[in-house]
Amino acid sequence: MNKYLISILGPTAIGKTKLAIELAIKFSTEIISADSRQFYREMNVGTAKPSINELNSVKHHLINNKSVIDNYSIGDFEQDAIKHISNIHSRSNIAILVGGSGLYLDVINYGLDQIPKIEKNIRNSLNNDFENKGLIYLQNELKKVDLITYNNIDLNNHRRIIRALEVTISSGKPYSSYLNKKNINRGFKIIEIGINAEREMVYQRINNRVDDMISKGLINEVKKLIKYKNLNSLNTIGYKEVFSYLDGDISLDIAINEIKKNSRRFAKRQITWFKSNNNIIWFNQNYKINNIIKAIDELTRN
Repeated sequence: MNKYLISILGPTAIGKTKLAIELAIKFSTEIISADSRQFYREMNVGTAKPSINELNSVKHHLINNKSVIDNYSIGDFEQDAIKHISNIHSRSNIAILVGGSGLYLDVINYGLDQIPKIEKNIRNSLNNDFENKGLIYLQNELKKVDLITYNNIDLNNHRRIIRALEVTISSGKPYSSYLNKKNINRGFKIIEIGINAEREMVYQRINNRVDDMISKGLINEVKKLIKYKNLNSLNTIGYKEVFSYLDGDISLDIAINEIKKNSRRFAKRQITWFKSNNNIIWFNQNYKINNIIKAIDELTRN
């Protein structure tokens, strides 16, 4: 009997967690997170992790499995996720992968070619470019050589941009090309389910979520992490804006508006990434769960 991995994807705040849990309960299975920030146990409010009740309703994997001080590469994630999927498949024909990080979803669904070693002088040169020419320069360089990564990466995270550029320069191939979309054989079949909405609705959901994060204590959460603010894991939306507020660089109102604005921009890049994948079956965020179950049943019929 065939094994399946159902990937639930879509822009931030669209309702992926809710759908993943509904499907996990329906198919008596477990969920693997492909959210690149929910790995970190210290980051809760600002990463919109599933609630305690949601985590208790279905077994989740790769949430709270790392500390912000740990180095955790996409290759490490790939190994861990494949191990959990294999374990789930020993008990069930279906496993569920959920997240909005396109690169992390694709590395499981399509694989990641071996990334070459990077020459130190290339990294040093890019770090010098950042210091002397600024972030916008690096963003434009990435846009020239790898539009796919440019459309998905956190453009405010200079370390991630430098990583993509150094791989591209070292190998002569775009960083995104290391996603192997043809030759991978995972031993299970992939079903990709996307949920989306009109842009105005997506943006409204994002704004509401940010307000909810503030009311749930995002500022206090970030205060507790201020000694780690220079770590790559914390150079991310929702945290870096609050760090700027705590440093006295901007007001709280401006910080909140910046979180909303940067989240909306991220959602736009997510949608661009996903729309390039013709394998995704799309549903509106007001989906009827029975319609999604019917589509999955038809695809899993042996």
